[in-house]
Amino acid sequence: MPHVIVKMIEGRSEEQKQALTAEVTKAVMTALGSAESSVSVAIQDFPRDAWTDKVYVPDIQGQPELVYKKPGYDPFK
Repeated sequence: MPHVIVKMIEGRSEEQKQALTAEVTKAVMTALGSAESSVSVAIQDFPRDAWTDKVYVPDIQGQPELVYKKPGYDPFK
């Protein structure tokens, strides 16, 4: 039962979110062999000025062992 949570800066349209959801669902089905009915996708929007404190520090910097694709930016530079 894969559940994928996408955290991103606010501002994407509902159409973009639906397209992302469809692509993530397909990728999970292909990579893991999951049925579409077992995949769920959540999207959490964050204001740009809250990204570092609400996402980068706790999720990326604070749990590096869980991050399989590291970002190519450093919000502290």
